[in-house]
Amino acid sequence: MDFAFTEQQLAIKDSVAKLCAQFDGKYWLKKDKEGGFPEDFYRAMADAGWLGIAMPEEYGGSGLGIAEAAIMMQAVAESGAALQGASAIHLNVFGPNPIVVFGTEEQKKRILPDIIAGKVKGCFAVTEPDAGLNTTALDTKAERDGNGYIVHGKKTFTTTASVADKMLLIARTTPKDKCRKATDGLTLFYTDLDRSKVEITEIDKMGRKAIDTNQVFIDGLKIPLEDRIGEEGKGFHYLLHGLNPERILIAAEAIGIGKAALAKATQYAKERIVFGRPIGKNQAIQHPLAESWMQLEAANLLAFKAAWLYDNGQDCGAEANSAKYLGARWAYEACERAILTHGGYGYAKEFHVERFLREVMIARIAPVSEQLILCYVAERVLGLPKSY
Repeated sequence: MDFAFTEQQLAIKDSVAKLCAQFDGKYWLKKDKEGGFPEDFYRAMADAGWLGIAMPEEYGGSGLGIAEAAIMMQAVAESGAALQGASAIHLNVFGPNPIVVFGTEEQKKRILPDIIAGKVKGCFAVTEPDAGLNTTALDTKAERDGNGYIVHGKKTFTTTASVADKMLLIARTTPKDKCRKATDGLTLFYTDLDRSKVEITEIDKMGRKAIDTNQVFIDGLKIPLEDRIGEEGKGFHYLLHGLNPERILIAAEAIGIGKAALAKATQYAKERIVFGRPIGKNQAIQHPLAESWMQLEAANLLAFKAAWLYDNGQDCGAEANSAKYLGARWAYEACERAILTHGGYGYAKEFHVERFLREVMIARIAPVSEQLILCYVAERVLGLPKSY
């Protein structure tokens, strides 16, 4: 066993951290107050070549693994950018995975270089208001029409749809009652977001204001046949291929936020003098922060074990899901403890830790609930009967 990062991996972390240092806490605090996509940050990451870190070299990517992508995304979150920064580029890193694996050579040549160069932004149109995490219950319909499809339906919690040029969309092409299995009949598309046929309404939310989250209403969107990824009716199975990498990246990002919060709390505990002594001298302050350090380190080990397994072609479902679960929960706890360490100042926006707490909450909710992860481990690892 070798738990050390390679020289290349350490260089990735260092380079990304240096780039992110150009976008300090004041930058992200302003974004948190005013909103607006962080275009200059996105452009800087694209120009430095980071958006294609895990995509094939022949299309302009770096050809590296999910481990390297996780190192990059954690460095972004840990810089203080938190999920406003990570979510600005998250889809570029994991979203094209079904295209890389199941797309035709023509599609890869046409689609991937623009994603890698940051010339186009995409959104992930999967979740629906009435289906939630039950992806097999999706109702958005794509009906065959000549040499293409016509789509009608609605999606929700669609991140970056307000600024997107493209949409990775899953829709039903075969009615549920005509499918042999519940997972059949769904088809995946990567296509233009035609705003004359798509209405986008932003959801006002608790945090991550710079990254829009939306309800999307699709009425008569035309999709050419060449924008279909893989076979008709196999879209659900294609999505599954990208679930573990997404969970690993979300875990890494959450842990990065936890580390950022812990660093601020530790620094404040050293500097804040009360009753003639730094508050960090008190065990009531020391012990929760020390525990959070241990928890984040443990979650990090599991996240990178999952990444190693994935990159080496081994099953990593239990590890990826568990890393997401523990990373998000323990990062949330670290952020809460950072606020409490700051006392009243922790509630003030200028100290940033309350922003970290609001943003890390997303990692506890998405892309899969804590309860479903527990069900997964209970059934797949412990062999217990299915509960739902």
